[in-house]
Amino acid sequence: MRKSSKDLKWISAICTLALAGSVMAGCSSGSKATDTGGAAADSAETSQQPVKITIMADLQTTEVPSDKIEKILEQKTNSELEIQWVPDGSYDEKFQAAFATGSLPQVVYLKNQASFVLMRDAIKNGQFWEIGPYLKDYPNLKGLDQNVLKNTEVGGKIYTLYQERQPARSGLIYRKDWADKLGIPAPQTVDDIYNMLKKFKEADLAGGNKTIPLADRNDLIYGSFKTISMYFGTPNGWGVQDGKLIPDFMTNGYMDTLKFYKKLRDEGLINQDFPVTSKTDQQNLMYTGRAGVYIGTMGDVKTMQEKTEKNLPEAKYDVLNDIKDGSGKNVTWGLSGYGTVVLFPKSSVKTEKDLKAILNVMDKFYSPEIADLLKYGVEGEHYTKKDGKVLPSTDSKLVEKEVRPYLNMALYETTNVTPSFYTLPVAEKANNLSNAAVKFMVTDPSVSLDSKTYNEKGARLQDQIKDATYQFIMGKIDEAGYQAAVKKWQNDGGQKIIDEFNEQYKSNVGK
Repeated sequence: MRKSSKDLKWISAICTLALAGSVMAGCSSGSKATDTGGAAADSAETSQQPVKITIMADLQTTEVPSDKIEKILEQKTNSELEIQWVPDGSYDEKFQAAFATGSLPQVVYLKNQASFVLMRDAIKNGQFWEIGPYLKDYPNLKGLDQNVLKNTEVGGKIYTLYQERQPARSGLIYRKDWADKLGIPAPQTVDDIYNMLKKFKEADLAGGNKTIPLADRNDLIYGSFKTISMYFGTPNGWGVQDGKLIPDFMTNGYMDTLKFYKKLRDEGLINQDFPVTSKTDQQNLMYTGRAGVYIGTMGDVKTMQEKTEKNLPEAKYDVLNDIKDGSGKNVTWGLSGYGTVVLFPKSSVKTEKDLKAILNVMDKFYSPEIADLLKYGVEGEHYTKKDGKVLPSTDSKLVEKEVRPYLNMALYETTNVTPSFYTLPVAEKANNLSNAAVKFMVTDPSVSLDSKTYNEKGARLQDQIKDATYQFIMGKIDEAGYQAAVKKWQNDGGQKIIDEFNEQYKSNVGK
């Protein structure tokens, strides 16, 4: 893989993690600052010379971008950036190696909330700068959404900046031309979804008995499982039962979801190997016309429509997320307003003065000018404007190569960002539905809680539940076997996690 000359200077440095799924409640409540200039008075002296900053960025494209946008970013923020582009698949591994050897760069993007959880003990042990007290000194940082910042707290303190995300983006993307051909209306309940899948299978619209009604992948959160589970009354991550927090996989709704997925697999309504199917392979099932339903981020419909119609010009997609649960209420799951978080290691940011200089640069990342640059690229090259909105270039390869990698460094998604002009109505519909779903989304009450046992063992223990989930769906264990796996989770440390979360939850109730 080609690397820029700056990359080669410090190929062993590590870390800017771009955090998987999507999204943010109430993020627009932040003030819409327009000042891209300096911040605190005592950091003004550092603004005369470019601030040198080392960063590692998560690369989710096949090629490293040119340094065109990087040079503009440096000029606009008065900085000198050293960016190492690391392929997404090896990002976490490289981060952990750098952390273990004390070679983290100055700006660290933690890729997702799971990565954030793993670092909480290190954060509490003083290995990263607490930045909360400094935010008020910067024109854009002081306007960050307080609710989202609170969700990122560790021990009641703010150590991170956040990457804004729409909080409720999950829904269905389905072949509307298939549904219209069979006279199937838009689903309103999980039973409607099942009936659509069954009719797609029976009609074999892909031909050759190769139709896969629902395309899924090896991800119980950002694949279809979590979204479907909400329709069965499963809580989002953790829920409150009899006044106490319990994990979602210990609820009746989760078991109902397991039985539903086993039925889908037994009847051939889902790809049989979905527990080992990658997102790329999942999406290819849609692009090639073999599958009719995709459940995940509704915003994927734009790329899905464009790529599918190249193979099948007649293909037409639609999106929806207003599915009702058993009580007749619309429901979906929502994130906590952020994806990636940004940390500043004390091992590489040596002094308070250095921290303030770096924050002065990061403050500009939230400004309208830089937010547009990182999301859309350069006006006249990567986009034009129509009716005051951004119209991307028709040269999708250019945008993919030069702009898309920088999305993982962008910190604002909608706030301080010029709205897009949608040439594809279904893509605009997806965005509008995501925004509207904030009103009925279910959030995770454990987001801001901290558990020492969870930090130490949570990821490993969750793998036990993930394995048991797949084993049940594939018919390798029954309900008793699944409950035995849950019991083992409790005995191996899960009950301590429950107890520790509940101790904090009780103390927070009413605050």
